[in-house]
Amino acid sequence: MAKSLAYIAERKAFEMTLNSIIKKSRNQDLASVMLPLVDKVEKIMGDDWEASSFEMLRNLANDPDSKWTHYTERILREVDPHILKTFLLNAGYEAGFRGYKTSCEMKKKHGCNIPWIILMDPTTACNLHCTGCWAAEYGNRLNLSFEEMDKVITEGKELGIYAYLFTGGEPLIRKDDIIRLCEKHKDVAFHAFTNGTLIDEKFCEDLLRVGNFFVSVSIEGFEESNDGRRGEGHYHKALAAMDLMRKHRIPFGVSICYTSRNYLTVTSDEFLDMLIDKGCVFAWFFHYMPVGNNASTDLLLSPEQRKYMYHKIREIRGIEGGKELFAIDFQNDGEFVHGCVAGGERYCHINANGDVEPCVFIHYSGANIKEKSLLECLKQPLFMAYKEGQPFNDNFLKPCPMLENPEILQQLVNKTGAKSTDLEAPESCEHLCGKCTEYAKAWAPVADELWAAGHTPAADKPRKV
Repeated sequence: MAKSLAYIAERKAFEMTLNSIIKKSRNQDLASVMLPLVDKVEKIMGDDWEASSFEMLRNLANDPDSKWTHYTERILREVDPHILKTFLLNAGYEAGFRGYKTSCEMKKKHGCNIPWIILMDPTTACNLHCTGCWAAEYGNRLNLSFEEMDKVITEGKELGIYAYLFTGGEPLIRKDDIIRLCEKHKDVAFHAFTNGTLIDEKFCEDLLRVGNFFVSVSIEGFEESNDGRRGEGHYHKALAAMDLMRKHRIPFGVSICYTSRNYLTVTSDEFLDMLIDKGCVFAWFFHYMPVGNNASTDLLLSPEQRKYMYHKIREIRGIEGGKELFAIDFQNDGEFVHGCVAGGERYCHINANGDVEPCVFIHYSGANIKEKSLLECLKQPLFMAYKEGQPFNDNFLKPCPMLENPEILQQLVNKTGAKSTDLEAPESCEHLCGKCTEYAKAWAPVADELWAAGHTPAADKPRKV
């Protein structure tokens, strides 16, 4: 996509503002540093955000005792300036502003969902064998070539997609190719979920050099609970990776799959304080999904356990109290994104065989990136059925067509003729959804209670940020 002079000037102005802020942050108070950035963002994105959002940011910047002031000061103090500036430019400006506007225009033009972010599996290979991980069933033989991943990114940028997240398998088995992608697509924000065992000095040096790629380390609690799922020795290797990245001033997050067995541990003060002390700046919390023929339903949370998580994550990231850690709950935060975001509505997943799937947890597809363009894959019948059906529930605490509405996924797959993408051990949609039926019934009244307590019809209308 040819870049206009207006775009080049706008990006340059944003970049100059960031350079000034990062330089001043070394010897000035946060308010004098951050308020100009809020003004710049409001000038650029004022049509997309509520005025109250900018007012809240200004209030936080003016409060020296706010935990989010301390959080921001920690990032400015501890993160390498090149990485910080590149992240804000690529994730904030390119993906969050310019790319998002383009993707909205493309959605109207083509009549299909255009995602904000694409997840890709460079490989099915992994050096661990974690309990409850569907990737373990795929074996080590599937890979996306560098050229195939480059094709996705190149075509994605034409549609306004400037954020890409690598999953797997263990994506860092392909870290050399990922770094090549970072070098070629300097205006893109890259991220990866990794077990951390392949993070070494050379990789950290590469991250510092490219500036547009950082990772989340997967961890499931302290040593006993983590290694019980991930294998003996992983816990200390994960912590060693965190220490190495902190030494190099590289920001990182964690990816946490919470289950009926570890949900209290991974939200405990002791565990979260340990992560913050290691240098962690954000945490993805993922509800366990019983994906795969051999997946256990024993790890699914009870309604009361999930209710606890609903309140606890909000406490952790609250304006007051909680922790200096930005936490995202992929399942319980459905209320903030209007329900299910899969099927290209906000994101989609491409597995290592090239199958374009609606979600990293939904292994059915009718299109392959090795055979079709990205746009053609986004127009496949399954994705169009997603677009037609979303949101799948008026209560956004029941967002998923599999976990909370299992009858819907079966309808979507059967209606569109989508096939299982698991080449090793195909799982029928009926088998997958059958594992969620009782869970969905039990969660429904609790979700309805939570929804009724916090929402009114007027408040639930789509709104700006």
